[in-house]
Amino acid sequence: MTDPLHDPDEVRAHLVGAASAGTALTYSEMLAHLGYRFTRPKMRALCSTLGEVDAQARAKGEPELAVLVVRASDGLPGQGWWIGPQKGDYAGPWEGPKAREVIDRLQQEAFDYWAQHG
Repeated sequence: MTDPLHDPDEVRAHLVGAASAGTALTYSEMLAHLGYRFTRPKMRALCSTLGEVDAQARAKGEPELAVLVVRASDGLPGQGWWIGPQKGDYAGPWEGPKAREVIDRLQQEAFDYWAQHG
């Protein structure tokens, strides 16, 4: 049996459900969906799997899903998201109003797509 934390299909299924419902998940919520409590090592493992989920989405022409996993403190993805390929050509701050605009736009793309395809 595959560990759900390292299973891109399992993680993707939860994220497609969140996108279809038009909601983001905190790191703690996502880990809880997978059967874990929040710890930094579990969060780092999740982030690695999120990268795989987004690589598969890009290959299928789908919007990214990792952007739906956010910090509880400000509703934005963590540092790992900002330094990966999913941020596109955005080179601004990782916090604040400009970051919020980018995240809102990308999340809305996922919400719209999965509302139609979910």
